[in-house]
Amino acid sequence: MKIVFTLYFTTILTGWALLCNAQNDSSKATRDSLTDSQLILTTRLLRESDSLQKADNEQKKQLQQQLLLITNDNDNRKKELQQKLSAFEQADSLKKAAARQRIIQLKATNKGIPVVPFHRDTLFYIYNKLGPLHPSDRAANIDHKLAQLADDPFFVPDSIKVIPNENNIDVTYNELVLLSVTDDDALWLDHDKAEVAQQYAAAVRKAILQEKEDSSLQNVLIRIGWLLLIIVVFSAIVYGINRLFKRLRKRIVREKDRYFKGVKVKDYALLNQQKQIGIVFNILRVVRIVAILLVFYITLPFVFSIFPWTKGIADKLINWTLSPIKSILLSFLHYLPKLLTIIVIYFVTRYLVKLVNYLAEEVAAGNLSIKGFYADWARPTGSGIKFLLYAFMFVVIFPYLPGSDSKIFQGVSVFLGILFSLGSSSAISNVIAGFVITYMRPFKIGDRVKIGEITGDVIEKNLLVTRLRTIKNEEITVPNASILSGHTINFTTSSKDLGLILHTTVTIGYEVPWKKVHEMLIKAAIDTDGVMKDKPPFVLQTSLDDFAIAYEINVYTDHSHKMAVIYSDLHRHIIDEFNAAGIEIMSPHFIAHRDGNMTTVPAEYLPENYQAPATKLKMEKD
Repeated sequence: MKIVFTLYFTTILTGWALLCNAQNDSSKATRDSLTDSQLILTTRLLRESDSLQKADNEQKKQLQQQLLLITNDNDNRKKELQQKLSAFEQADSLKKAAARQRIIQLKATNKGIPVVPFHRDTLFYIYNKLGPLHPSDRAANIDHKLAQLADDPFFVPDSIKVIPNENNIDVTYNELVLLSVTDDDALWLDHDKAEVAQQYAAAVRKAILQEKEDSSLQNVLIRIGWLLLIIVVFSAIVYGINRLFKRLRKRIVREKDRYFKGVKVKDYALLNQQKQIGIVFNILRVVRIVAILLVFYITLPFVFSIFPWTKGIADKLINWTLSPIKSILLSFLHYLPKLLTIIVIYFVTRYLVKLVNYLAEEVAAGNLSIKGFYADWARPTGSGIKFLLYAFMFVVIFPYLPGSDSKIFQGVSVFLGILFSLGSSSAISNVIAGFVITYMRPFKIGDRVKIGEITGDVIEKNLLVTRLRTIKNEEITVPNASILSGHTINFTTSSKDLGLILHTTVTIGYEVPWKKVHEMLIKAAIDTDGVMKDKPPFVLQTSLDDFAIAYEINVYTDHSHKMAVIYSDLHRHIIDEFNAAGIEIMSPHFIAHRDGNMTTVPAEYLPENYQAPATKLKMEKD
């Protein structure tokens, strides 16, 4: 199964590589078109340079011939020609040096179209066009003709000959012209045209013989044998890796009590033994897969290099591996100065944050006092300063981040900034409201407050929300922006010094004297638990209604957190006092006039012989 697995993946990867080559054909054609244009332009420049050089040589010859024709009697003319010839030779030498340097530069920037028959090494390069054929077309034709010769079973190497024609020199095989060497080809290579043709013929002869030798049945069988050997070795290595990791797992299970004790942070079991073993097994699994893939990747170049037609794939695989590694290492070395700058900025900011934390804790604990600065401002102010420090650090570090100057990085940063600003508008308003509330100091933790329609004790306040716990143990979260935009009642702030005034209203009929009502309400208030004894209660008559008078009893308390209990106790005592006095507490919906009905006073407060008054009827005779 291992061998089948390996063959399967080798076949898939080979097909993938061939597919990549097919996809690269269009890009190769585009590159060849650009190269053709550059080569044609460069050939034109070389021709111009060569024409100038030939014209200079012709002028030099004329001067030399004139110098030979001068007799010894005319010394002045002879000296004049010799000076001209010397100056011309000097200028010609400089021109040749400049032209040679120009050719070297042109060759460095224009590599030519390579002739690579049979997907092997490059035989030579084509630099210029021939008639209507561009350099890429000439190279493709040569590759095609050499492939035909390689398929010819009766190929004779000596039949490849160099034959001159009118303007060019042809390399032929029998009647087939394999390629032609032109004056421009010789100009590019800076050699004689015949010499270049001989070199090309020798290279073609050698390449075809090598291809025939590599394609022979014996060599193919040998290469298949090498392939099978490599697959067997690879399978053995994979088998060994699997066996090794299997033994490691068994040893871990066998000696788990020795190596794995669990991880605890104080009293919290962060990792127990089973979780530790599971993590180690996952790490071993990843390492095993990476090791197998590494061996597989190392094996692939050997597999592809066995056959000549896949040797280029092996070179590409090695190049794909080494190029990224080299690029990463070089990028890391170039980035080191910026990385050191980021580290310095980070550590400076970190110690400034520690200083801010220390000062905030000292102020909050009361060890350090600042005039006009309250202790409960310390921690929120410290949080705000730390946020500003980290924001400033990020702004300073941003230009030093890798890729920060790229358009993509900047575009993503702007996009994320827009998303953050749009999605966090309410959060930012809550944060600003949290800061404002902190410095307004409308309440603190533990105060009994009323925010809107919600009454409860403050159990938490932060930059975003404030949490209340009601007397029903309901936890309610109120956004800070809602608190800032509404009104807040604090029942606790003044309860210790001034006393919180609790008040309730009762309605009593007009037939009851108001002084008596005042006495009864004050007595009920004094009997109530939680009411301050040093601040006497008082009664206000708030309204004169149609059927009753509204009396408001006001009491002082320093227990703001017991408001509900105090109200309940006060109401109970009021009911008891008025029932004991036989006085009914009126309601706006209750008609006080009664004739023949029972009173609303409870029976235990009425005399034993109490009877409801009889119904009175008045009869008039018409």
